[in-house]
Order: sequence, then C-alpha cells, then structure tokens
Amino acid sequence: MKGLVLAGGSGTRLRPITHTGAKQLVPVANKPIMFYGIEDLVEAGIRQIGIVVGETAAEIEAAAGDGSRWGVEITYIHQSAPLGLAHCVLIARDFLGDDDFVVYLGDNLLRSGVAEFAARFEAESCSAQILLARVPDPHRFGVAELGPDGEVVGLVEKPVEPPSDLALVGVYLFDHHIHEAVRAIEPSARGELEITDAIRWLIDHGHRVRHEVLDGWWKDTGKLVPLLEGNRLVLEAIEPRIDGSVDAASLVEGRVVLEAGAEVKGSVVRGPAVIGANTRIVDSYVGPFTSIERDCEIVGSEIEHSIVLAESQIIGITRMVDSLIGRHVSVTRSSRRPHAARLMLGDHSQVELDN
Repeated sequence: MKGLVLAGGSGTRLRPITHTGAKQLVPVANKPIMFYGIEDLVEAGIRQIGIVVGETAAEIEAAAGDGSRWGVEITYIHQSAPLGLAHCVLIARDFLGDDDFVVYLGDNLLRSGVAEFAARFEAESCSAQILLARVPDPHRFGVAELGPDGEVVGLVEKPVEPPSDLALVGVYLFDHHIHEAVRAIEPSARGELEITDAIRWLIDHGHRVRHEVLDGWWKDTGKLVPLLEGNRLVLEAIEPRIDGSVDAASLVEGRVVLEAGAEVKGSVVRGPAVIGANTRIVDSYVGPFTSIERDCEIVGSEIEHSIVLAESQIIGITRMVDSLIGRHVSVTRSSRRPHAARLMLGDHSQVELDN
C-alpha cells in the first residue's frame, strides 16, 4: 500500500498567513500540519509516499525532504493548478501503479490515525473506503448519502441541501479501479475533477464503496477557528518536557513543553502549551492552548489559546486570545502620542481591537 498526501492547495481561507507560506506547513503544537498525516501513514506501515504539490512546491519539498527522517521514500508530484482531488489521483498514476493507496489531505488532523482504517480496507472486498464524520455544517463538505441497508448510495460535493450530516473526512482508500473512474468523470461546475464524482462513478458501475463513521475528532484546518481547535486538541495530549530554563521568579504548571534554549523569566506559563527553541518569555503570561514557535519574544504581555509562528515578537500587549500570528511579525504597544492604533495589514487580514 502507498500513500498520497495532497499539498497543492493555496490556502485562501487562511490568508494572509498563506500569502507567504503553504497552509500544510502552518504549525499545530509547533509541528507542521502535514507532518501529522505523514506520521499517520508511517504508523500504517506505508513506506512509499507521494506528495502532490502546487505553487508552494519549493517550501513543501524543503520541509519534508526525501522522507528519510520518517524512514520513507517521498516522491513529489507537481500539479499545474488546483484542479480537484480526483485530478491529484489522475496525475499520480505513474507513482501509484496498480497498488492500493491512501489519500490523505495535507491540512487535515485525525485523532485516530489511519492504521486501523487501512487494515480493515485490506481485509475487505471493496474498491474504495471512505471515512465519514457527523458535522453541524455539511454544506461545507463532500457529503455521503446512505441507503436503507447502510451502504453508500450517493455522494455530493458541498451541497446546498445536504442529504445527511455525514461529511467526507479527508482520508480515502482506493484500489486500482479508481484510475478508471478519474479518467471517466468530467470537471464539475467549479472546473475541478471531484473525488466525490469519482467515488460515485465506482458505485454506479457496481463497485463496492465501504464506509466508516469516525469515532474521535477530526479537523479540517483550512480556517482559523478549526486550526485553533486542532491546536488545542493536540496540545491536550502532549507529554511535558522542560529542556529550556525557568528562573526562580517564574511558574510553569501543567503540561508544558519548553524546548532547548527557551527562557522563561518572571513569567507564568500554564499548560497545555509549547514554547519553541530559543524563545524568550519575559514578565508575561502564556495561557493554556498556546503554541509559540522558535526564536520569538513575548515581553510584558498576556497570550492564550493562540498560535505564534517563528521569529515574532509580542511586546506590551495586555491580552491576546484566539489569535494566529505569522512569521517575523511584531505586535507592540506604542508610547507615542496621540494614543492610537497604528496598523500595517496585508490583504485578507482580520483585526479586533479592545478599544
């Protein structure tokens, strides 16, 4: 069995962060989202992984490399434009051959992993296996329709009137029949080859499509709120580790990871939280469900339930919550008069001020 990680999307829903970086590399608990998917595939015994890349190919390739850190072989497959999930399968034909394979969306987080899911697929006689989750907003997803016997009888992509609340999770398993399906379907109204259309083609041509309803959480991290939720859920399971320094005037409590070279001075860090290498926390409060990457400075500030990317500084900010701060960002309180908010924001930014 092989793995196919989809990392070609442009991440428009996470702009402006994704104007300058791949959405699949935004960190959750200080680890790129895509790496969780790769680790899930490795846990399932997969050793050959293809990664479909688009305009952020160079960044993805630099981050994941040849796969040796996970003991796998990575092949990069270039997609000229984001033309749909089924198009990713179509262009990966040479890599996949006739092997069974797992498709894993590179910006998804799945608590249960895919090892048991893959094992059951290999034990069953079916051409495809899909994973479903009950969601309150199924119109945002591909949605499955089940027949009276519980079998999948239909799939529709982002329906105005969903036939159920069962959304397709971003993990699929296929045998070689899917290659005929992706060649047979036509682009949708969105101009994309939809994986839902390919799976429906399998159903219409007599192939069995098996499903499971997810037990445990799943997050599509393409927007800020689910990204922060995913960060919270991953942090809840971290093992505490203090490799940096904490002075006598500080308090570190709960599940906290303090990486090598990180410093906590005159501050309170309340976990679960992760503080990256060489980051300084001075006269500040870092609250639960916060991830701060390497080489950051948090001085005279309070932050909670947030993600801060590398080499950023937050200075003199009374309270910051529910936030995503990009790389090389400076958030400071000005002492100049007249007192006013002074902002330099890129396209698609969002700011909420408390005064």
